[in-house]
Amino acid sequence: MKSHPNVIVFFTDQQRWDTSGLHGNPLGLTPNFDRMARSGTHIDASITCQPVCGPARSSLQTGLYATQTGVWKNFIPLDPGLKTLARYYNEAGYQTGYIGKWHLGTPEGAVPVEERGGYRKWLAANLLEFVSDAYDCVLFDEENRQVKLPGYRVDAMTDAAIRHIDEASKQENPFFLFLSYLEPHHQNHLDDYPPPRGYREAYTGKWTPPDLQALGGSSGQHLGGYYGMVKRLDEALGRIQDALHSLDIEKETIILFTSDHGCHFKTRNDEYKRSCHEASVRVPTAFSGPGFAGGGRRTEVMSLVDLVPTLLDASGIKVPEEMPGRSLMPRLRGQDQPWEQEALIQISESQTGRAIRTARWKYAVVAPDQDGKAGPGADLYEEDCLYDLESDPYELQNLIGYASHKPVAEHLRSKLLAAMKRAGEPKPEIRINQEAKKSQRKVTRQEILQ
Repeated sequence: MKSHPNVIVFFTDQQRWDTSGLHGNPLGLTPNFDRMARSGTHIDASITCQPVCGPARSSLQTGLYATQTGVWKNFIPLDPGLKTLARYYNEAGYQTGYIGKWHLGTPEGAVPVEERGGYRKWLAANLLEFVSDAYDCVLFDEENRQVKLPGYRVDAMTDAAIRHIDEASKQENPFFLFLSYLEPHHQNHLDDYPPPRGYREAYTGKWTPPDLQALGGSSGQHLGGYYGMVKRLDEALGRIQDALHSLDIEKETIILFTSDHGCHFKTRNDEYKRSCHEASVRVPTAFSGPGFAGGGRRTEVMSLVDLVPTLLDASGIKVPEEMPGRSLMPRLRGQDQPWEQEALIQISESQTGRAIRTARWKYAVVAPDQDGKAGPGADLYEEDCLYDLESDPYELQNLIGYASHKPVAEHLRSKLLAAMKRAGEPKPEIRINQEAKKSQRKVTRQEILQ
């Protein structure tokens, strides 16, 4: 057995948390993910720190917030001087490889070596949605030569990943593979979610989450295809798991399954993400392999920036002090480590916004009259929404301005400002919502702190 575990990051794009059977989806879309989460460690409340592709990816590659990486909106390349997952694993003697969508470089297709984040093996495209299609998988190799892979795009990339794993498993050093799918992201030029043939029909009209039932959006048109894409991704996960089993390296390989953000199907703004709501920010996440077996369903609220130190720690790599996130490993090892139940969310492009998500509450502010593409932050924000996730998990009743919930907003406002400070942001002014809507509800001090 090698001195360090192998590591695979199975990364999807725009996948809602409630596509998983563990989160109540009744369609059986994710049996492999569900089994992995049950036997390993399931992060029940996994929250992206930035609900849009490039910024979220910059955070997962570095363990830093998007305002710290400088990639606070799409189409800003990742600073080549930043230390990435690849560089941490390179230093630890790993074979590092990347397959799939990058979205942290400057061109649409082939990515220059200096923009690859330090990954040594490479088969990827920067904007995969622009240079490929569902049945036209186009990637670029280490020499920036175009490579066309046969089959449905998920399958083509999975075939490439299994070949990579097979070859890497024969080497002396452990491997780190970041496998980054486009699915279930929409195909931009079609504004559609193209699944494998026959899969759309299997899931159209079957089950619609409560927020989409209430708010409409494009889910009637798109949900069947979206679910079909999720189903094929889960089948790909099963194929990766089977490959590890057949190579007899399953027990010495960590898998992290997660996504960059979710999808609200044009219910919260005029596209699919870039909002503070659970549909945008909550994603399915689980770990399996050494250190994670039997971890069970975790109640800790975790951000993308927490996944990075957790992964490094589990791999035997020292976690840098400058990382704002927290490793879950001490708690999995039975240590009595305190855990602040919160995740900071930074929002750009659709708005300049900030939110704090606790185990019970969601509180969000928005910069008034500021273009979300104008800058990474603002000096002034206004209270925008407050949700009780225990009684209203799909966020259909905004409680901001209710007199009964003013103490909750006050508490969360202070938590948000403190979290922004830890993320390196200057302290802004938050303009308080002065409405006094009436409610029979009385919130207890114990509830406020949840």
